[in-house]
Amino acid sequence: MSGNAAALSMAQAVPLRPAAFESEPALSWRDRLAGLDLVPDLGANIGSAEWWRGLATLTLLCGSAIATFPGIKPLEIGGAPALDAADFNEARAQMIVPLALGADTGRHMAATDAVRPLTQTPERPQIELAATLGRGDSFARLLERSGVGGAEAQAIAQQVSGAVPLSDIAPGTRIDLILGRRAARTMPRPVEALAMRARFDLRIEMERIDGRMVMRRIPIAVDATPLRIRGRVGDSLYRSARAAGAPPEAIQAYLRVIGKQISVGSDLRASDEYDIIVDHRRAETGESETGRLLYAGLIRGGKPKLSMLEWTKDGRSQWFEASGVGERRGGMVRPTNGRVTSTFGVRRHPILGYRRMHSGVDFGGGYGAPIHAVSDGVVTVAGRTGGFGNYVKLNHGGGTGTGYGHMSRIAVRAGQRVTRGQVIGYIGSTGLSTGPHLHFEVYRNGHAVNPMSVSFVTKAQLEGQELAAFRARIRTLTAIAPGAALAPVAPKQIEGPKLGSLADVASKRAGDGL
Repeated sequence: MSGNAAALSMAQAVPLRPAAFESEPALSWRDRLAGLDLVPDLGANIGSAEWWRGLATLTLLCGSAIATFPGIKPLEIGGAPALDAADFNEARAQMIVPLALGADTGRHMAATDAVRPLTQTPERPQIELAATLGRGDSFARLLERSGVGGAEAQAIAQQVSGAVPLSDIAPGTRIDLILGRRAARTMPRPVEALAMRARFDLRIEMERIDGRMVMRRIPIAVDATPLRIRGRVGDSLYRSARAAGAPPEAIQAYLRVIGKQISVGSDLRASDEYDIIVDHRRAETGESETGRLLYAGLIRGGKPKLSMLEWTKDGRSQWFEASGVGERRGGMVRPTNGRVTSTFGVRRHPILGYRRMHSGVDFGGGYGAPIHAVSDGVVTVAGRTGGFGNYVKLNHGGGTGTGYGHMSRIAVRAGQRVTRGQVIGYIGSTGLSTGPHLHFEVYRNGHAVNPMSVSFVTKAQLEGQELAAFRARIRTLTAIAPGAALAPVAPKQIEGPKLGSLADVASKRAGDGL
């Protein structure tokens, strides 16, 4: 750059646009029309030129619609219908059409000379029907209601009773029948064939051959492997067991059994495992049925906590522990199912803070759990009693009495006679109490004694060979794998001839022209 160069002024600066653009023609009409807003918002800029233009456009459109409305008519297509009303109804009477599509005239074609009246209704060669045995019903009465003559019904019932006692045929059993042609219209139809599932493991089929009913007994192979169900208790033992496939009746029986040993409401843990074994039978034809509870177990930390088995001793069926100890009976029952949380004797009082005599035993339990009278007696006290809160005292006679404290609610009144096991109140935390529990006392001649020294109940005990057989039964049941009863098995071959189905018998007789 030379030294005499001078800086340019703003007027001498190079323009950014060519001079030709200074005289740019006006926008075309298309561009202007494209930028025109024909439907402006009439809620904004009220009174402006754009607002008035939008109002004018709206008025023009509304006026055009009103002005042209009367002149708009649908197109009409001429032409007469193929059939008039009378002809259409006549044709419709001969159509095969559902009622929903117009077959409602009820008109029929008149009879011609080819029509001959029947002297009597034709007799059906046979009738197939099914009957169900009701509760309290009789097998012979069921046959009679189905149209079988009284003498034949009694004869068939007697013949069936030779194969299975009629009392063993369960209510709800279905009996399939084929009734043959009558000798006269005033006579009942004879039984040509009969079939039913008389028992879970037996099917009976009867067929008339040479004028007499021939019965065939068809045994059904049955797998009697008990059904074992195990699982974690979780939030709810009932819901968990139902999800695992246990029947509701079996779960209720299980809870009743273990409820006599532990408190189901407070002693069960979510990590515990239930072990339920029920009687189960499965037929080769696919049907299955579940029976009574056989075994009730509870596993905690991988080790059995409860192991209960039903066993018959001295003609009485009851539940025994794995050690051979059976149900408790006689004497006094436990006042509640909770576990002992504080024993009889001198202790430091949890509220008063000093040591004094604890004249009873405390049982833990959930709020509202029932409290039972340990034996028959008369209510001598029923109400608020000092530090015991809601308190009930019973006199059992012979100088013996019991007391029940800290109840949430009392269910008896003073002077009332109660029986062994009757609910007299519910666990609470009234009086001097740190939480819901039952304070239970036993009195002899007016003095409190240790309730643990009282023999509440007697226990049935298995011994010797009977105990060995009992434990062998437990080992047999607990050796069954969970779900083994539901595993697929190959059906067993049944010896002996079988009758075909009633449909086969019916088709055969129809083919013979019977």
